[in-house]
Amino acid sequence: MARRLIFDTSALVWAERHSVELDGVVSSEDDVAVAAVTVAELELGRALAGARYQPAHDRFIGNVLAVLEVIPYDVAVAHRHAELLFAVRRSGRPRGAHDLIIAATALETEREVLTVDQRGFGDLPGVTLASWPETP
Repeated sequence: MARRLIFDTSALVWAERHSVELDGVVSSEDDVAVAAVTVAELELGRALAGARYQPAHDRFIGNVLAVLEVIPYDVAVAHRHAELLFAVRRSGRPRGAHDLIIAATALETEREVLTVDQRGFGDLPGVTLASWPETP
């Protein structure tokens, strides 16, 4: 059965570090994407890695961008982001801004979040998590 998924940055970083092929995590029938902010986080990781590791990061990021749709932060996502910001402030359990943007993008595009950071997303209202094939 095809799923609509959005990769969280933590899942992509984990896949890169453990040499996991993305097609081993998702089915060819799945509709898979990333939020635009995930691209920024991957690029930051590349910049922080230093010259020795940058070619490998470049290849990985290039592969991600070649096969996954990048969903922009638009007005509709911004509305969902605001709803999540309100919910986490009200709950007293703040989250990282980028995680909330990824979750908002997932909500707006009706996708499940594929993450290794279950705590970061698990109790966000309306957000569903996809199972990761192997617990890191």
